[in-house]
Amino acid sequence: MRFASLARHIANLMVPLGTSLALAAPLHAQTINLGIGTQNTTTNTVTGGILLKELELLEKHLPRTGKYEGVKYNISWQNATSGPPITNGMMADNIQIGMMGDYPLLVNGATGQATGNPTRLVAVIAYNEVGGGNGIVVPKDSPYYALDDLKGKTVSVPFGSAAHGMMLQALQQRGLPPTFWNLVSQSPEVGSTNLQEKRIDGHGNFVPFAELLPFRGIARKIYDGSETRQPTFHGVVVREDFGEKYPEVVVGYIKAMMEANDWVRSNPKAAAEKIEAVTGIDKEVAYIFLGPGGMHTLDPTIKPRWVEALGVDYGVLKNLGMIKELDIPAWVDDSYVRRAHEEMGLDYEAQLASFANYAVQGDDPVCGKPITNPNESGQIWIEDGDILSFSSAVCTLAGVKRYEAEGKKLDAVYLVDHTLGIKVFANAAFYTVAGDPKQPQITPYLLRRDAEADAEKNGGKVATYDEALAAVGSVEL
Repeated sequence: MRFASLARHIANLMVPLGTSLALAAPLHAQTINLGIGTQNTTTNTVTGGILLKELELLEKHLPRTGKYEGVKYNISWQNATSGPPITNGMMADNIQIGMMGDYPLLVNGATGQATGNPTRLVAVIAYNEVGGGNGIVVPKDSPYYALDDLKGKTVSVPFGSAAHGMMLQALQQRGLPPTFWNLVSQSPEVGSTNLQEKRIDGHGNFVPFAELLPFRGIARKIYDGSETRQPTFHGVVVREDFGEKYPEVVVGYIKAMMEANDWVRSNPKAAAEKIEAVTGIDKEVAYIFLGPGGMHTLDPTIKPRWVEALGVDYGVLKNLGMIKELDIPAWVDDSYVRRAHEEMGLDYEAQLASFANYAVQGDDPVCGKPITNPNESGQIWIEDGDILSFSSAVCTLAGVKRYEAEGKKLDAVYLVDHTLGIKVFANAAFYTVAGDPKQPQITPYLLRRDAEADAEKNGGKVATYDEALAAVGSVEL
């Protein structure tokens, strides 16, 4: 990755002097057409797309001095529900900058390489280190609780998406053939409708739909991509010819995205409300991904681990004959994101080495103690009120009982899955309840099988959300 960037940098230094002067010449009265392919409803891309537009951050960071003095920008925001349409737009040169998930990114790079329209992966938008966010859901009253239950069943997924890649990888990790289930291609909208009408047995999808559908009472999540333990991320690709001609524009775009990341982290509640207003994705769902301790971490750096993961993902697609050739090291170009960090006075190498997300913190208003372990924390979003943070599942559930007894309505309650380490909606989780009834140990899990395994190992009992709430009724806090 660094070598590819270095090679391009050296090549630029070796350009003849006359050409260098021409490149540096002002672009007076020129209009630069900039098509940006966005996925507005894909929550972990919003800081690279819809929020840049709404907060007008791109205009703030586009270059306007030097050779760009007097330049006009014709910005076209082109929304899609998945990556493949954005790739089509980039191949037609209608889109110069696009964003999509890991598997579509690989197809984008391979398609560009094969058709003479090369692209470059220039930044990451958001990631989950172990694959969380993509998932499989079933109708809420389905008898199925695990991926293995879907053998021979009809399951849909948007073909070519990050969720499709997750499902292919899940089968390969288990040594199962593609014929394990009857897999059909359906968009999020079609899949959601068919799930409600029980025309399909399950539906695989990417961020945010595996959380959105359960939150809206349509479905129940039975598989999360974190079970693969394989990183997942959404990233930014740029047409190579555009990046080489207007590198400062690409850097300006990344700087705008970085400012949007900072805004979300500084204003997570307002950001979730803004996302709901401009995309229709419920604020509570946006928050489970991008709030403190959320499923996805906003970080533009292209970490070596992500490049390694792309190699694994490429192998999955290659084994199934679903992708053309791609030279991944040559395709990855971190020179733009490095320059963005440099211009903003930030240490790229330090951020490259960091996997830290911003965490839930503060003082627990129910149990009266500070939050010291974010992985055991919880949060309650009070309707028309604040988001309150708690030190444990027990204290969070005690808070639910207290605020409901006071007549307050709750928008959402969040806990952290004890096995997968991801944020979950408390009313969709399974629990184990163990220990002294006056001081019970209550542990949340996304998957029923994980709760059952814990109960068997530690002598507790598996509980529903309502049963877990009842168990805190006599807690001595």
